[in-house]
Amino acid sequence: MDLNVILSQNGSTGNISFCFEIVPNSCQKLNYALALRVVIYFIIGTIVLLTLVGNVLVIIAVIHFKYLHTPTNYLILSLAVSDLLVGGLVMPPSMIRSVETCWYLGTLFCKIHSSLDITLCTVSVLHLAFISIERYYAVCHPLRYHSKMTPLTTVFIIVVCWTLSVSVGFGMVFLEVSIEGNENFYYRNIACEGGCAVILGLTLSILCFYLPAAVMLSLYLKIFTVAKMQSRSIHNKNSKKNPTISKSEIKATKTLSIVMGVFLLFYAPGFIYSIMIPIFGYIGPAQLFDVLSWIGYSNSACNPIVYALFYRWFRKALKIIVFGQIFQQNSSRIKLSLE
Repeated sequence: MDLNVILSQNGSTGNISFCFEIVPNSCQKLNYALALRVVIYFIIGTIVLLTLVGNVLVIIAVIHFKYLHTPTNYLILSLAVSDLLVGGLVMPPSMIRSVETCWYLGTLFCKIHSSLDITLCTVSVLHLAFISIERYYAVCHPLRYHSKMTPLTTVFIIVVCWTLSVSVGFGMVFLEVSIEGNENFYYRNIACEGGCAVILGLTLSILCFYLPAAVMLSLYLKIFTVAKMQSRSIHNKNSKKNPTISKSEIKATKTLSIVMGVFLLFYAPGFIYSIMIPIFGYIGPAQLFDVLSWIGYSNSACNPIVYALFYRWFRKALKIIVFGQIFQQNSSRIKLSLE
């Protein structure tokens, strides 16, 4: 995710010029050497390609195979769509901005890009929060799971996630909520021609990241505590009276907790920095801004890799898709192991 904080070039090394030499109030431009620009384009281009290919495969797998039509996988499907949009709509313009160190795509598209950036980050964190709730019922209340997590409930959750995220993302940027009360400071000290950024406020950071993260961590802690207690109970008493958790549910919970952990690991530095940087007057190295931004973006490429490493069904589905077997008759009814 874009850190949504524009930083001055103070402390930067290299050749400094301006994005628009003849335009007043132009942003500073840092000119990287050609070889370095090629390397950066290659690295970022690889991240974009992995994001697009990986999430397309996840989407095809969940949609095509009827055996995968479960509440958990519907949420995974929606999360993959979000990651795909990050790779297709957010990453390419950000790549140009990171390498050229200026925004040349116009003010309107800057607002649209920033809105999509915030929207898709919010979509991801809300999906992971709801997945943690879904896992809580699957592990801690298995008898109530099917009555609570119906397909209709899952669709409602997905609609709520996207609607709320779009409202927050586009409302914050186009209504300039992020600079409310600080308009003079923003337009005098931060805004410039050739820049594309929006200040991420403390309130939004708490609502869109820190609060959902706290919910996820507390729920997964509860889930693994219950699973461990039940495992000990079965081992010691060999009791079959109480409902037990299936191996597939435990496997799914562990895998999705890894997905959550990777998300928090990749996004936490950027959100921490977004809170710290206003304290220092929005002054800091632009290179650090770009690095933290792309660490966050890279999370969208990691989820399919996690699925491939820990989900047997995804590996099997991947082989069927790659070798073209999905075009065979009744291929959608192939049973894939959910463990």
